[in-house]
Parts: sequence; structure tokens; C-alpha cells
Amino acid sequence: MKIICIGRNYSEHAKELGNAIPDKPVIFMKPDTAVLKGNDFYIPEFSNDVHYELEIVVKISKGGKYIQKETAHKHYEEIGLGIDFTARDLQSDLKSKGLPWELAKGFDGSAVVGNFFKKENYNLESLNFSLLKNKDKVQNGDSKDMIFTIDDIIAFVSQYFTLRVGDLIFTGTPEGVGKVSENDILEAYLEEEKVLDIRIM
Repeated sequence: MKIICIGRNYSEHAKELGNAIPDKPVIFMKPDTAVLKGNDFYIPEFSNDVHYELEIVVKISKGGKYIQKETAHKHYEEIGLGIDFTARDLQSDLKSKGLPWELAKGFDGSAVVGNFFKKENYNLESLNFSLLKNKDKVQNGDSKDMIFTIDDIIAFVSQYFTLRVGDLIFTGTPEGVGKVSENDILEAYLEEEKVLDIRIM
């Protein structure tokens, strides 16, 4: 199972981190060991600045290579929410040296994946999702604000990587990312339904 992640897919998030708005999807990956087991996230000892990034996650249900955008919708049946935890201090250091930043993105437990839901129950062209930290709303996203749609992403990624059943695609985070601290509680909502409840340890 591959975890393929899209960076800078919401223009306001790109701006808040001082990044240029991309003309092609920005891709990075997490290993399967990044998937968080349970609901407790432990801040790693190598970072003092771990950020939450709430995202729509797509589960691939039909594999393929060189998938066309027009048929990309046939390759997934379910969507959900996930959190891409990022060691921002480590990422900034690696980026400043021109180095890859997998260490800041792919560490154990850095990919929170919730339950998946049938896509036909939602309007994917305007899907609202939000994150509360200690009951305060910190992120509020809508899929209509994506620079690259889910189908765009599947078509682009499959030019480079063969997609297989069970692969996950994190589709990017909206603005409002921020630091987590010990004892924080993160709650994620897909439309009006709470689908994630994470405790920071």
C-alpha cells in the first residue's frame, strides 16, 4: 500500500507557508508504517514544531497506469479524512539545504487515516471538511478550492506510479495549519459528521 500525498493544493495554504502556487501537483510519499495505530499521536523526540494538516483522502479501488482524467472516477469508490502530521522545523531545515523532506513527513504515526465512506453520498465538487483543536475550529476546507481535483491528481500520479487497490492519496490541506502540543485534542468533521478524534501525547 502506497500513501501518495499532494502538497500545496490549496492556494491560501501555499501562501501561508510562503510557497509558490504550483502549475503541476507537488508529490511526496509516506511509507505504510506512517499510518497511526489507534487514536493517540505521540510527538516525536526529533521535533519541537509538529503541525496538523487535515486532508481529504481517497482510497484506490481499481488499479491502473496512465489513467485518463475522464475515467479517473472509476478508480475510487470511497473517500475519507486524514491528518498529515509534519515536523515543520525539520522540514524547513531540509528544504533550506535542498534536501528531500521525507524525514519530516513520513515518520511513524504521521498519517492519520479515518474511516472511508461511499463517494456517491457526497458532492465531491464542493465537499466541506473541518478540524477543531481543543474545540476551536482551526481549519475549514472545501474541495471546490482545490487547485487540482481528485481526478486531476489520479491522472497525473498514474503517469509516474502504477496505482494499486488499497493505495491512499492525501489530496492536500487548506489554510490554517498549526502546531500541536501535548494534551491537545483534534476532531475532524466531514460535512457535519465527526470522523476523527485524536489525542496528542
